[in-house]
Amino acid sequence: MKFTCPLIAVDNLKASKRFYEEVLGQRIILDLGWNVTFSGGFAIQLNFADIVSVNKESVMERSHNFELYFEEEDFDALIEHLKEFDDIEYVHQPKKHDWQQRVVRIYDPDKHIIEIGESMAVIAKSFLDQGMSIEETAKLIQHPVEFVKAVSSGRMKGPLGT
Repeated sequence: MKFTCPLIAVDNLKASKRFYEEVLGQRIILDLGWNVTFSGGFAIQLNFADIVSVNKESVMERSHNFELYFEEEDFDALIEHLKEFDDIEYVHQPKKHDWQQRVVRIYDPDKHIIEIGESMAVIAKSFLDQGMSIEETAKLIQHPVEFVKAVSSGRMKGPLGT
C-alpha cells in the first residue's frame, strides 16, 4: 500500500485555491473541479461529507487537531508577504520555539491550521556559519547530529532538509 496525500475538506473551492496559490505559493497539479491536488503533496476536496457518507454537521470547523506544515527558507520575506493579505486570520503571530525555529500559524479559508516554519536546514546552517560546532548546533536546534552533518556537507538544503 502506498500513502498518496492528505486531503482536507473545503466549502469554497475558489477561495481555497486562491489561498493556497497566492498566499502559500502552491501550484495546482490536478484540478478536477471538486478535488484539487497541489504541488506540496496535498489535496482539497469539495462536498467531503457527501462523498464519505457522513453527516455534514459532523465535519468540524476549527477542530484544532490537525495542521498542514510548510517550511520556508526566507522567513522574514514570508512574514512581509503575509501582510499583503488583509483577510488572513492568525492562530498566532510569529514566534520562536526552543529549537530555534521561527513559526507562524494561520487559518486557511475553512479554518484548517496552516503552520509555516523557518527551514530547519537554514537554521542549522546559520548556526554553523556563526562558528558553532555540529554537536553544539544539533543540541541547540534539538535535531540529530546526522541531520546537522548533512546540512554541513550540503546534502540537505531545502524544506525538511531535502
